[in-house]
Amino acid sequence: MRNEAARAFLLGFPALFSIISPLSGAFIFFEVTVGRSPAERERLAKLVALYSLLVMLVALWGGSFVLAFFGISQAALRVAGGVVVAAAAWSLLHQPERREAEKQAQAAPTEGAEDEIALFPLTIPFTTGPGTIAVAISLGAERPEMAEGLLRFFLGMSAAAAGNAAVIWVAYRLGGQVARLLGPTGTRTVMRLFAFLLLCIGVQILIGGVQDVMGAAGGNR
Repeated sequence: MRNEAARAFLLGFPALFSIISPLSGAFIFFEVTVGRSPAERERLAKLVALYSLLVMLVALWGGSFVLAFFGISQAALRVAGGVVVAAAAWSLLHQPERREAEKQAQAAPTEGAEDEIALFPLTIPFTTGPGTIAVAISLGAERPEMAEGLLRFFLGMSAAAAGNAAVIWVAYRLGGQVARLLGPTGTRTVMRLFAFLLLCIGVQILIGGVQDVMGAAGGNR
């Protein structure tokens, strides 16, 4: 049981971490909340982490069922999800600077009540935007069919989402320190390393989808 849960965690955590990129997000979070007190920034960081966890869990466990309701097979979802994940990773790998600029533009309007700002734009679309949701849905499509295996998968993926939420909270809370520690060059290097890992995960999901399609085609002969 532990091995299955650990495998799901090791699949989900780096994939979500790569697309969320909380280290680069910490820079921008600090910049757009610089006019607020440390207590306000800490509360915002906590709220963003909580809302991000909810977004990831809903996408992980509800997204694939919604698509299935519209008649989209798990094999098709895996193929499409693998392509989306790989494409997002390719973009991150080659243009991390553009991704940072896009996130900064998304997070710019931060005037208003803390709860409203934490949800929009700091959580959606800045931290867990369409890319994160697409990755989470693709990861959810990797769930096994057996009930026992599904529980283990659920625990591992939920832990991966919770782990990323914890990293978001710590990184955003310590945004100023992270910015001084890594600097822009260090952040982009880390982003590229995780983007390559995300590309490999996307290809693996795509391979699994293609195998499902080939197996279904062979069974229909």
